[in-house]
Amino acid sequence: MSAQVPIAYYLILAAILFSTGVAAFLIKRNIITIFMSIELMLNAVNLTFVAFAHMWHQVQGQIFVFFVMVVAAAEAAVGLAIIIAIFRSRQTLNVDQINLLKN
Repeated sequence: MSAQVPIAYYLILAAILFSTGVAAFLIKRNIITIFMSIELMLNAVNLTFVAFAHMWHQVQGQIFVFFVMVVAAAEAAVGLAIIIAIFRSRQTLNVDQINLLKN
């Protein structure tokens, strides 16, 4: 018989991951780091969905996680393309130095 990990451990881990993502989003000035922070927050929410889906023996939470991951992958592709375009035109990834309204 295998011991089960309590759901509280998953929720605490998800809260730590989400808080780390929010802190990095607010503190960092590099677009790539901000982008990674958003992905970290999405993964923390996905962990919560999977933990609750497992606890309640429902597959809907895992299906929702699948759709969130698909959207996150599309967002990553489009976001990285935008970041590359900004870097090519502005020669910086610092959000303080980027002003898209100026040439």
